[in-house]
Amino acid sequence: TIAVHTMICIVYFGDSNKVTSNFIAASVNVNPVIIRRILGQLKEAGLVSVEAGVGGASVKKELTDITLLDIFRAVECVKGELFHFHENPNPDCPVGRTIHGVLDSELTEIESAMERQMKSVTLAKLVEKTKMEIEVQGKE
Repeated sequence: TIAVHTMICIVYFGDSNKVTSNFIAASVNVNPVIIRRILGQLKEAGLVSVEAGVGGASVKKELTDITLLDIFRAVECVKGELFHFHENPNPDCPVGRTIHGVLDSELTEIESAMERQMKSVTLAKLVEKTKMEIEVQGKE
C-alpha cells in the first residue's frame, strides 16, 4: 500500500512539485528511508525514474500500463508463491500426509484469482479515484 500511495503521489503532485522521498514520506507519514527503499524497488522494476538529490521521481510508463500486480511484484517480499506452505508435514500423521493434496489446488486457485483482480486495476484508475475523493472532500 505504501508503494501504491507513493505512485499516486508522484502522479498527482508531479506537475506542481518536486516529488522527493521527503515529500512522499510526509504524505505517507513514514520515515523517508522507507520511501527511498520503495522507490529503489519501483525503479528496478522499471516503473519510476528517480533523479538523485532533490530531482524527484516520475512515472516511466503510461498509467494505463501499470497495474496493482506490477506494483505488488515490484515491492513485495513474496517470491514465487503467495502462500508459503510448511515444507515438512508429518508423513506419519493422516492430516500431515494429505494436507498438500487438500490445500495445494485451493491455494493456487486463490492466488490466481487475486492476481487476475490485481491485473484489472490500473494506476490510471487509482489516480482518477484519488482525484474524485479529493474533490468530494473539497481539500487538497
